[in-house]
Amino acid sequence: MAATTEGKDKVLATAQRIVQSLHNTSDTDDMLLILSAFDNRLSTLSSFVSSDDPSSGAQKSAASAVYLRFEAAEQIVLNEADSSSLTDDYLAAVDVLIQSTEELNLNDRDGELQAGVQAAGARCDVMDRAENALHVTMTRLEDEFRHILIRNTVPLDPERVRRSSHSSSTVAIAAPLFFDDYLTESLDDVSSGRCSHHGRGRGVSFGGDDVSLDLINEDAVIDLRQIADRMIRSGYEKECCQVYCTVRRDVLDECMVILGVEKLSIEEVQRVEWRLLDDKIKKWIQAVKVIARSLLPSEKDLCEQIFTGSDLIKEVCFLETAKACVMQLLNFGEAVAIGRRSSEKLFRILDMYDALAGVLPDLQSLFMDEEAGDMVCSEAKGVLDSLGEAAIGTFVEFENAVQAESSRKTLQNGEIHPLTRYVMNYVKLLLDYSDTLNAILENAEDELRRVESGNSDNSEMKSMSLIGQRLLALTQSLESNLEEKSRMYEGTAMQYIFLLNNILYIVQKVKDSELRNLLGDNWIKRRRGQIRQHATQYLRASWSKALSCLKDEGIGGSSSNASKVALKDRFKNFNACFEDIYRIQTAWKVPDPQLREELRLSISEKVLPAYRSFLGRFGSRLESGRNAGKYIKYTSEDLENYLLDLFEGTPLILHHMRRKST
Repeated sequence: MAATTEGKDKVLATAQRIVQSLHNTSDTDDMLLILSAFDNRLSTLSSFVSSDDPSSGAQKSAASAVYLRFEAAEQIVLNEADSSSLTDDYLAAVDVLIQSTEELNLNDRDGELQAGVQAAGARCDVMDRAENALHVTMTRLEDEFRHILIRNTVPLDPERVRRSSHSSSTVAIAAPLFFDDYLTESLDDVSSGRCSHHGRGRGVSFGGDDVSLDLINEDAVIDLRQIADRMIRSGYEKECCQVYCTVRRDVLDECMVILGVEKLSIEEVQRVEWRLLDDKIKKWIQAVKVIARSLLPSEKDLCEQIFTGSDLIKEVCFLETAKACVMQLLNFGEAVAIGRRSSEKLFRILDMYDALAGVLPDLQSLFMDEEAGDMVCSEAKGVLDSLGEAAIGTFVEFENAVQAESSRKTLQNGEIHPLTRYVMNYVKLLLDYSDTLNAILENAEDELRRVESGNSDNSEMKSMSLIGQRLLALTQSLESNLEEKSRMYEGTAMQYIFLLNNILYIVQKVKDSELRNLLGDNWIKRRRGQIRQHATQYLRASWSKALSCLKDEGIGGSSSNASKVALKDRFKNFNACFEDIYRIQTAWKVPDPQLREELRLSISEKVLPAYRSFLGRFGSRLESGRNAGKYIKYTSEDLENYLLDLFEGTPLILHHMRRKST
């Protein structure tokens, strides 16, 4: 805005003419006398240059020029002190005022010139006027700096953040029931499906490419830079930095709220119920990536655009602005790391570790120039180490819990135990973090890295990665626990069905995942050998009694003269054994269709030929008599069909059933 009064125009125009004249003429005294008559405000200058001053004429001319520029600038900045906007004329006057005060040597940089100014002190205290004008000017610039910052701030768009997060987040993985739930709920509830299940998804990412954020309207940056430059030149850099940091800290706090990150103390975090904390952790993971890779780089760039005149001020303003939100994030991470350990937290802790490890280089590049910045990076590294220790400690506790789990209830159908399902699905989810866990274990203390070898070959353990060794020890603990649980079944045959189901489930989970590469084909080969051995032991335990009824010993002779009484007892006992097995083992469950079919085939190969041979040799001795159907109740085809009902998990009864065919 141009000057609005004739007086301002006159002062500015006069000052400009005087400056030019003082450079072009030696008749300074005459010129000043004429001007003092023209405008009484210059009478001070006239008195100043006509005093008994020992300075040379050149010094008088310089002092006159300084004073006149100061006079003109003072008038403009004071008259526009309450104006609603900064004009080009105003900023030009501020520049003149700054230069004039420097030349008047308020900071005692030019003793000779100051002495000349002080000679006029009886007429006007130029120094006080200069200080007052500069203070008024800087106060106005400070207010304007604050208003421009606030008015032109571009808020963080939560919808943009949501879209970016959604597009790059991985698909949630349905996890099995949490181990803590399993420990506290009855096996009846677990097996009947009443146990709570929870979904788990990997921590969201802000996207493959970092997102550049516009924090301030672009046009406002120029105005902010012009104001900051003038305040710094005037020695008001502290006030300028305080305004900037206060406003921008509030903006970053608002961004944290938009990202869903709350200000919570460590104690408050540790009191939050897990399902709520899980949601807060997911938001934290997103916020870490957004802030370190998008928000803070944009904030640092803004500092560099505004405070172009001083590298130190750039760093100080950025550090003081950004430090609070970074420390808020780190405090939350530390609170989770030192909180109570439980198995369901492990994945989120690893997500947090991955997120913080991923942005640590970004933080180091942002805060690399200041001692306080080094402190921020050290804090981040410390929290990262704490999360790593928490992850390994949680995993070790999980291993111990698996080994010590001692529920006494048995599954009536001998099916896969919930512990087996939980542990193997848990392990499969851990495979996503193999690289992370290996890195953590390599940096862990010796006691955390140490793994009990159990029954495994030490040379085999040494050839594995650190996480492979851990997972091998975990599966051994699970197998040992299952062996103990199998002994809770009264029938030996069912013990082997239980072990068959569970070991096969473990093998399948290993074979169909990255676990195969970690544990090796030899591990799978040995377990398949166990499965075959348990199948053989099942046949012996379950069918030996029935097959003993079909032997020739003890029936009193050959097929033509065998005792009918003995034969009736043999057929009767076989029928009873078969019907008892049928009733019990139709209720048993073998979920894997291939294993179920192989067991039935093995039974058929043992039982049907023996029954067919016995019936062929001795059946005629009873078929001619009365009530033959009472003893020879089934044909071999009947038995073959009935064997197809085994291991379906639905109990059936054969008592008093008629023969299906003759």
